[in-house]
Amino acid sequence: MKIEDLRHRLRAAGAGATHAARVLRLWSQALPQDSGRRRIEDFLPLPLRAALPGIAAELEALARLQSAHPAADGSERLLVALADGQTVESVLLPRGGLCISSQVGCAVGCVFCMTGQGGLVRQLGSAEMVAQVALARRRRAVKKVVFMGMGEPAHNLDNVLEAIDLLGTVGNIGHKNLVFSTVGDPRVFERLPQGRVKPALAISLHTTNDQLRERLLPRAPRMTAEELVAAGERYARSTGYPIQYQWTLLQGINDGPDELDGIVRLLAGTYGVLNMIPYNAVDGLAFSRPASERAAAIARELHRRGVLTKLRQSAGQDVEGGCGQLRARAAQQAGQGWDGSGAKVVAMPPLRRGAGA
Repeated sequence: MKIEDLRHRLRAAGAGATHAARVLRLWSQALPQDSGRRRIEDFLPLPLRAALPGIAAELEALARLQSAHPAADGSERLLVALADGQTVESVLLPRGGLCISSQVGCAVGCVFCMTGQGGLVRQLGSAEMVAQVALARRRRAVKKVVFMGMGEPAHNLDNVLEAIDLLGTVGNIGHKNLVFSTVGDPRVFERLPQGRVKPALAISLHTTNDQLRERLLPRAPRMTAEELVAAGERYARSTGYPIQYQWTLLQGINDGPDELDGIVRLLAGTYGVLNMIPYNAVDGLAFSRPASERAAAIARELHRRGVLTKLRQSAGQDVEGGCGQLRARAAQQAGQGWDGSGAKVVAMPPLRRGAGA
């Protein structure tokens, strides 16, 4: 379901613009439809009041909690069942953050990501994205929403932007606390500045070597690292929000001196921050993270050389924290060909530092 479909349904039930805004506001904020200072009987027209229980039940069915997995770091990974039986993942993060999915599966095929191994199943409608927020808000307060879960938001751009628009208005999420995460797509840099809600932007960079990037992200649009950073810098300067450059740190692949030199060349002096995230291991995929001392040393060196670098840890590592792992576990339990560890074993071509150079 799309938000525009929902608005049409409300109009057909007799809702005016202010009535529809109230319904959408209460739904997106996980509040009862009869809450607020004005009694529902005094505000909503009778046909809408009659239709509202059915509409509310349909909205609740868009995203239902299938399982919850609290982690020691305060995060909570949620496996969310959609109305058609498909599942996606959301993650409640410490300090009021929420990571949501924009697709069932993903077409980019990042070789180190569990979600990328199964390909794209279908797009999520904008209402299904907001429903993940409403579901999470019934568990705890949500002040920040990042489109960084399953899927590539640029491949579902209209729906993602529609969800961002609602969350940034009646959904009561600050614009800079809405984060659009992408591997890079020219359409993103064209469309995001046009919206009334302009989200912050995160760009999955992962390497400064364009040939290696083609192997790590085999179906990402062919923007070079230089083009990505240049486009990100323009957007950052126009919105006043620094770009978040994402870098999954893979031992022996993108953690060498050549990559550090490339990062300094591209990012020193830009309006952005490098989020360096040591790889969250996935059974069946032949990648590993550097030792914690090595990762910390890399972050210190980059910071010393003029690149604002934050060494982060993937949330929920003790509860299958890598994106797609909960869904893989559920598929394995349903007998869909996943191994006993919950991961589908995928043979990968060998990658090494500087591969493709």
